[in-house]
Amino acid sequence: MHIVICGGGVIGTCVAFFLARRGAEVTVIERASVACAASGKSGGFLALDWCDGSPLEPLARRSFELHAELDDTLDADWGYRRLDTFGLLASDSRDFSGYRQLPTPDWLGGETAIHGQLGTPRSTAQVHPGDFTKAMMRAAEDHGARLVHGAVDGLVMADAGARVGGVSVDGQALEADAVVIAMGPWSILASNWLSLPIVHGLKGHSFVFRYQPPDDPSALFVEYEARRGEVDSPEVFPRTDGTTYVCGARGLDPLPVDPNDIGIEAEPADRLLRQVQRFAPELGASEIIASQACYRPVTEDGLPLIGGVSGVAGAYVATGHSVWGILNAPATGEAMAELILDGEASLDLSAFSPDRLKPLDGVEVG
Repeated sequence: MHIVICGGGVIGTCVAFFLARRGAEVTVIERASVACAASGKSGGFLALDWCDGSPLEPLARRSFELHAELDDTLDADWGYRRLDTFGLLASDSRDFSGYRQLPTPDWLGGETAIHGQLGTPRSTAQVHPGDFTKAMMRAAEDHGARLVHGAVDGLVMADAGARVGGVSVDGQALEADAVVIAMGPWSILASNWLSLPIVHGLKGHSFVFRYQPPDDPSALFVEYEARRGEVDSPEVFPRTDGTTYVCGARGLDPLPVDPNDIGIEAEPADRLLRQVQRFAPELGASEIIASQACYRPVTEDGLPLIGGVSGVAGAYVATGHSVWGILNAPATGEAMAELILDGEASLDLSAFSPDRLKPLDGVEVG
């Protein structure tokens, strides 16, 4: 059985790994490069129980477990580690010293306060998202998968459109028994070929600094009061490679056709940098290795699309994971492999069925 996966992000590579590990013939099609978009530019934060009480709970808990298993079993380093996670208050004008419930590290600025612990090494962890995604692709290749660079520009249909027969890559047909749409926000293009709901691109900016906090590294979720009544939410993730990642400033530019064309918007990027310089002066003054932006894929109801596409045998979708793409990629890959090869997944995927949302009738990007 030959399965083509459209998209070399974290979802596509995890689907490829779990399929190839079971002996399936797998081809991943990627327009630019593996992990070139959100899968390489996100925070890589993992949480065991932050999705509890929502339909994501079983997926997130299984995926958190799989992240640990993959780190134990695969011979690669993608910066996986368990860590503490704290909430931080910061302000341009307010003194938060009276709010301090826990010791505040010296590398943070004076107008800050650690107000609570959000996670422990039992419940929160991290990876370097780009390294993890590339490692999943290499592991899939070790099991026989192949990576093809090119742009998917359509599907090849069989049986009068009732079944997928392959994909068109840069105008050339590639036969397949099943096709998985896993192109992140660019999955919206597949609504020209299949009956799929809309997938929005939520743009965010981030920085990577050459900086390692002098204390034991912890993830920080910041509530930053820029002006009274206006609060931004930067996130800070020190990594195992001596760098620290910060994100939090949304952008407004539309999704470009090519991931290589994603640009930095000056106002949100500058605002985020000023905030970092305020609540973490040493971090904000350190060398900036990367100033970047990416688009996270988001559906109308905030839940991912995971499952088969109605009316077209062999057509599947796995996208729309929003801010939890890195976390939920392994369990999504495992479930998709089971669904395609066995006809049913161990996890209940009904909450993520593409049929729950109204399909979009074609779209253009750019």
